[in-house]
Amino acid sequence: MNSTASHPPITPVVMAGGSGTRLWPLSRAGYPKQFLVLSGNTSLFQQAVTRLQGLASPTQAVHPPLVVGNEEHRFLVLDQLRELKAEPSAVILEPMGRNTAPALTLAALQALEGGQDPVLVVTPADQTVTDSGSFNRALTQAVEAAADGTIVILGITPDRPETGYGYILASAAEGIAAVERFVEKPDAATAARYLAEGSYYWNSGMFVLRASAWMNALERFRPDIASATRAAWAARKIDDKFVRPGQAEFAAVPSESVDYAVMEKCPGSPAAIRMVPLNAGWNDLGAWEAVWQVAPKDEAGNSHVGDAVFADSRNTLVHATSRLVSVVGLDDVIVVETADAVLVTDRARSQDVKKIVNRLDAEQRGEHTLHRKVHRPWGWYDSIDNGPRHQVKRIMVKPGASLSLQMHHHRAEHWIVVSGTAEVTNGEKVIILTENQSTYIPLGQTHRLANPGKVPLEIIEVQSGSYLGEDDIVRFEDTYGRAPK
Repeated sequence: MNSTASHPPITPVVMAGGSGTRLWPLSRAGYPKQFLVLSGNTSLFQQAVTRLQGLASPTQAVHPPLVVGNEEHRFLVLDQLRELKAEPSAVILEPMGRNTAPALTLAALQALEGGQDPVLVVTPADQTVTDSGSFNRALTQAVEAAADGTIVILGITPDRPETGYGYILASAAEGIAAVERFVEKPDAATAARYLAEGSYYWNSGMFVLRASAWMNALERFRPDIASATRAAWAARKIDDKFVRPGQAEFAAVPSESVDYAVMEKCPGSPAAIRMVPLNAGWNDLGAWEAVWQVAPKDEAGNSHVGDAVFADSRNTLVHATSRLVSVVGLDDVIVVETADAVLVTDRARSQDVKKIVNRLDAEQRGEHTLHRKVHRPWGWYDSIDNGPRHQVKRIMVKPGASLSLQMHHHRAEHWIVVSGTAEVTNGEKVIILTENQSTYIPLGQTHRLANPGKVPLEIIEVQSGSYLGEDDIVRFEDTYGRAPK
């Protein structure tokens, strides 16, 4: 923090709890879109953190980011912050999803700790911005307006009749405008009329407001959410940077969005709300159509990530992750390939991908939850082959990391070191294995795999037995808090 700052301090709040169902199969519940690299060289979450830290100046102090996310994604958050060398002020972990109003309330309560009342700059973790200068100027204007208790929303000047966004009707096109009303997602004809009239803006989902201003507005419009979230906050547990609200208490919090709970009720009420227009190359990557919109394209409007070949195709997106994908004679189509699933959809129907995810969920299929390659706090594993009584995995363990001390009731394991150094606990013995060496873990044997070296450890694991599910793990000790207390 800069001691010469003359404006109220900013606390960036990054809302990172979404599931990103419309970007399946790349986005999964266990590794959702905000942690994916969809634009540029960093994840959407990392881009959001970097953008807000960029607001710091000699006259503007910016606190470390405050992240609100899902318990399941806690190590993804820390790992991606660590890559940025960004230390969070806190990571608030929701035990279950309750939409954005309770999430913002948790952030406000954290920000108010110790008698502080910073200006919160609240952003979803799944957006892109291409013009950082315009973004900073708009946010600086919004922060100045929010210092006196005004709630400020960022409105995006529309460039097309978009039906996938909510709209804001504002009374002025320049500077800070009065918000007259919020409008739900329109049909195509209504969206075209909004674009022609020029007084409507896309709702970006970005808000700038004092922590106390949010609590005051919530107490006015939804005291039930305020009181229930306060109860969960009072029952919180703190584990270093992790803050966990009381689970039973948070389960009783009504699920509601920021817009429905407060923002849409502000126009015409004593709770002031204003809008700052944002023209900064903004895009909400909520569906594959939006990914195509921001992607670089060839002369036929085609875009690709990975190994792709186009023939006689136009305005088509191919996202390939593990093999060559070829398309012939396709117009306005999305093709997404992963190691275990392929999506093909009309670009105009990309919002409906969530219907597939809902069906997979109803049928209890794992493809909606995890990729074949599964990230863990210690590294990752990739299930490269399986059959009725065997499974083969590639496993990478980060330098200095270790898996839990564990055992299995139904399977034995063979480990072959491909690269790096492995420290293997096998019953009472602890051995060191290097490249091309192997060991055998009998069924029921207590064991642990660790990487004592300075480079990543990669092994091939061959499992054999009557049951090979991930729930056949009995943990005795665990660095990451997953063993029973």
